[in-house]
Amino acid sequence: MFALMTNKEIYRHYLVQLQPIYSANEAMVITDWVFEKVAGVHRSELIKNPEHRLPSKITVQLDSCLADLLQHKPVQYVVGEAWFYKMKLTVNEQVLIPRPETEELVQLVIDYCENEKKLPSKSGDKISILDIGTGSGCIAIAVKKNLPTSMVHAIDVSKGALLVAKENALLQKAEIHFIEIDFLNESNWNQFPKVDIIISNPPYIPLNEKEKLDKNVTQFEPHQALFVKDSAPFIFYAKIAIFGKTHLVNNGTIFVEIHEEYAKETAAIFENDYLIETKKDIFGKQRMLIITKKTTDS
Repeated sequence: MFALMTNKEIYRHYLVQLQPIYSANEAMVITDWVFEKVAGVHRSELIKNPEHRLPSKITVQLDSCLADLLQHKPVQYVVGEAWFYKMKLTVNEQVLIPRPETEELVQLVIDYCENEKKLPSKSGDKISILDIGTGSGCIAIAVKKNLPTSMVHAIDVSKGALLVAKENALLQKAEIHFIEIDFLNESNWNQFPKVDIIISNPPYIPLNEKEKLDKNVTQFEPHQALFVKDSAPFIFYAKIAIFGKTHLVNNGTIFVEIHEEYAKETAAIFENDYLIETKKDIFGKQRMLIITKKTTDS
């Protein structure tokens, strides 16, 4: 389709086709991203050489990418990458696309650890961190790169997700200890030592809310990482609360991302054994909990 078209004509065609789905600004950002990734052409080059024609191999790829985008496939999956905490990560449909609010969760952890640097780690020589449900590895890798002396473990039930996470860790030169495990099965927990910090952005969207989400989420992102049964919407938080009682050091801390509409219900799960602080994201939504284990004699 694009073989006889100039760069400028292809670019304009992208914008026209995408604007019924996205805002004008989003369509431009997506088009720029695809052009840079697939054709190696920055918008400044389009302005300088609007009549230039790309090789047929590239135009075929651009045509294929547009077809995917028109089916609501997220641009991150189309180009195979996403940005998170100033890192370019590999993503595919085995993992969730990292979100900006998750960057805020990472920042909370980094700020906390930097404030605690003057104190020795409560679990050993290094601060030990466990990322539950690592997906693309974005949280674990960002934490490790910014807290290089920490020891970071990351777990996931999905073999496909862990392959992506390991690739990202390698690309980012971050030493992460990845483990494939079903965290909901408590019999698997005995292999873990005590840790100073637990981080998790677990599945927390009830299935009955599926229809409220955009097609690019429900049709392409992994449901296993998004949804929980309506009958057990807080299952991961309940398991983390139990896990933390035996695997978190005294005064150890849990950082979790939560459903904005169920902050109180999620916090209530931890209230007996932990001190809880609710944090809002940059949009003023209650999206994170900082949960500190109460001191015990054990």
